[in-house]
Amino acid sequence: MENIEEDDEEMGFSRNYFLAKELGSYGKKSTHKLCDIGVVPEEELREAMAKLEPKHEKEVKALIESYKSSYTEWAFELRCNFGLLMYGFGSKKALLEDFASTALTEYPVIVINGYLQAINIKHVLIAMAELLLDLLKSKRKMAKGSAKAEEPFNSKSVDDLLSFLDGPHIKDNDVFVCVVVHNIEGPGLHDSDTQQTLARMAACFHVRIVASIDHVNAPLLWDKKMVHTQFNWWWHHVPTFAPYKVEGMFYPLILSHAGSAQTSKSAAIVLQSLTPNAQSVFKVLAEYQLAHPNEQGMLVNNLYSACRERFLVSSQVTLNSHLTEYKDHELVKTRKDSDGQECLYVPLTGEVIEKLLVEISQ
Repeated sequence: MENIEEDDEEMGFSRNYFLAKELGSYGKKSTHKLCDIGVVPEEELREAMAKLEPKHEKEVKALIESYKSSYTEWAFELRCNFGLLMYGFGSKKALLEDFASTALTEYPVIVINGYLQAINIKHVLIAMAELLLDLLKSKRKMAKGSAKAEEPFNSKSVDDLLSFLDGPHIKDNDVFVCVVVHNIEGPGLHDSDTQQTLARMAACFHVRIVASIDHVNAPLLWDKKMVHTQFNWWWHHVPTFAPYKVEGMFYPLILSHAGSAQTSKSAAIVLQSLTPNAQSVFKVLAEYQLAHPNEQGMLVNNLYSACRERFLVSSQVTLNSHLTEYKDHELVKTRKDSDGQECLYVPLTGEVIEKLLVEISQ
């Protein structure tokens, strides 16, 4: 009798467990919609931000001033072939530029603003090569075989430019171009190819690098070789607590309406509230729409087949539940094609969809 009672009790626990799981799955459905996100014109929001009074100005200024005593040490580390990496809370833009204009007056300096949305790294390398060429001419110590370097740099490849920067054109270790990179992990620089190019650039004989980071996960951009051999970072904790006034101007504000950039941000917020599988199914539809811009949309059966091939859904019921979520959130709509068949489409422009896919992939 006791065994029967124990079995009944276990069965009761099992039933309650699966019942709770079933009820929980319904409770997880998000009710967020794009239209529910209250946005204001970006100009209005930035104007309101500009009226905010800065706090602790004297203390911030005194803190930044205190770092000037380290300038000689930092310059010495650069001459010893180290790269300087500045981290800590607060904008380090003014600090790095003051260091460059105060302690690096003997060397040509080029500034890269990594917080910009797009940066052409080849143009940076061309500018650096031209500065190095001028420096070598002023030293009058160019090697005999370096006449080729006077060819136009615009026609050279990235590898050729890096080769010229690496030299060595003279044995003097104190002849170099210094690169100051604000936010080396910024949106214009954070892709893998650009980081690899920056690492190769930093390893060149005639190049020294000073950079700042603000994102806590920025070091994940680099592997062991890049950190210890190419960049050869010497880390400095230099919190300034200064506001990111300049850097923040180039980022879309999450609470403002600012065209395609903001639309992709808003849609990303909604998508990130869904399950990973739901996001992956949405990607399939979005990628199809980008690949077939002239079509009315994607047939439900075709979407189901594509998702089943990628093991994203196991049945039509699962797909329908995802589609219901998309429609509730106004991420997906339906319309009929020329044959009268119902098609699914994302009611966003191609440019916004591309930005959205990047947002949810990060």
